[in-house]
Amino acid sequence: MIIYGVALLAICTLAGVILGDMLGVLLGVKSNVGGVGIAMILLICARLWMQKHGGMTKDCEMGVGFWGALYIPVVVAMAAQQNVVTALKGGPVAVLAAVGSVVLCACTIAVISRTNRGEPLPKEEPLLTPVIKPEIAPAGGR
Repeated sequence: MIIYGVALLAICTLAGVILGDMLGVLLGVKSNVGGVGIAMILLICARLWMQKHGGMTKDCEMGVGFWGALYIPVVVAMAAQQNVVTALKGGPVAVLAAVGSVVLCACTIAVISRTNRGEPLPKEEPLLTPVIKPEIAPAGGR
């Protein structure tokens, strides 16, 4: 199940790293700016596109969901390696990039949630029907 989403994740990660490096060059920073965030946005968009066009199998969807769930620990681990104080001393570019990426992600989530309503889930039927009706014990307990 997990192996099915790896190719899509790898393509999105590679594209995100390349775009993050290009954004860093454009901003005059000698590092990747928002590559992981861009990769996750690309992964979300690719997953939605594949679902609409019938290219996403159930196994692939479960694999992509698994890798998407690992996003938060990966970002926390990457942030632990960053030197935030040095980045803030370097100028307002780091603050602008951080605020810009948060705003972009919030806007993307808002657009996705409004455009992809989907169908309501079907009503679930009870799994087991009781064979013996439970009786309410009288007020003495027996």
